[in-house]
Parts: sequence; C-alpha cells; structure tokens
Amino acid sequence: MNKSGYKLVAFDLDGTLVDSALDLAYAGNEMLAELGLESVTDDQVRHWVGNGAPKLVQRMLTRKLESEQSHPLLEKALSIFLALYEKNICHFSELYEGVNDGLENLQKTGVKIACITNKPLRFVRPILAQLGIEGYFEQVVGGDSYPHIKPHPMPLLKTADYFGCPANEAVMIGDSNNDILAARAAGFGIICVNYGYNQGRRIEDFHPDRVINSVAEIPQYLKVI
Repeated sequence: MNKSGYKLVAFDLDGTLVDSALDLAYAGNEMLAELGLESVTDDQVRHWVGNGAPKLVQRMLTRKLESEQSHPLLEKALSIFLALYEKNICHFSELYEGVNDGLENLQKTGVKIACITNKPLRFVRPILAQLGIEGYFEQVVGGDSYPHIKPHPMPLLKTADYFGCPANEAVMIGDSNNDILAARAAGFGIICVNYGYNQGRRIEDFHPDRVINSVAEIPQYLKVI
C-alpha cells in the first residue's frame, strides 16, 4: 500500500536507470572520425551527458561544457551522430545495479511510474525494451516530446497532467542538477542517486530532498513497502 502521499514517480533515464555513456561515446567518436576530428574519451562524455543530443554533440566538437556560439559543424555533426547512435543504441548500455528490483517493488505499490528524459524519444523506447524495463512505465517523455526539456519544468508538468496528478503528489528521481531544477520549478519532490552524470559535480551540493545509493532504495524512502 502506498503510504507516502506520492501518486507519481518519474525517473530520469541516462545516469539514473541506465549507464549509456559507452554507446554515446562510440557514436560520438565515429562521428568525429567521419569529420576528420580527434576522438574524445569515455570520461569526457560522462561529464557532457544530460542536456540533450545537440548540446552533447556541441560539447564533443568544442571540448567545452559551455560555448557562446554553436560550432559551425554542429548541424552536420548532429545528423551523423543521431544516425550512428540509432544503429548502435544498446551495445554497451546497461542498467545500474538495483534498478530492476526498485522498479519491480515500486510497481507493486500501485503508484504511477513515468520516464522523463532529454534523450530523443525514438531512442528511449528501444533502450527500455532492450534492457527489459519498458513495461514498468505508463508514460515515456523524450527530449522532443514538448517544446522544452529539463531543466524547464514543462515535461514534468505535462506528465503530471497526463496522470491527473497534482505536482505536490509527484516525485522526480534523477542524477543531475537539471533534474533538481526541473523538479523544484514544477513543484515535484526530488530524490537523486549519488552516481550518474552531473558534469563531475557532487549531487549533494545541489541539495535534493534526499540522496540515495541505488534505485532499489526508493520504495523504502517513499515508505511504500
């Protein structure tokens, strides 16, 4: 029985449920090779993930987290990257430890479960399906589902509306400050995992409601089992 007061639990994807950095790095380095540019490291990609595909490709091209202007090759590079990633979407990606158990136990409580990610939607469902967790999610929102992506609150608010759930009865589970900012702006609760992709910064420094070691802990902290 759900005793937490939460009716909706929304999960980020990359860095929260799935470690996808190696597939992203592979597609990125194939793209860079096609453009005649030097490769990037897996660790660099881990620091650059989280703001959507265009931002990730921009960072691969510039080797910078933030740039004032778009790289002149961005449009071409993004097209190449997306095509390569679609062909190699789940070769190295894997679930973090505890994800299956956490989702299974959460589903038993009857709460609504959603996935809200900045990754383009056409990549999201194949990843969820190939990793065997698609069936847990009643709603899946990608980076191209709405005009705005996290940290804007729109994807969270639209998801709450879909379920007819007040924002203060929903909680976001993520790994980055983007998730925290989106949750705060939407009026959601926010729980963060202490791993994942937060551009190399400690998630505790951004003051989520709670920090956990594993998705398997979520039912315990929500007091739903």
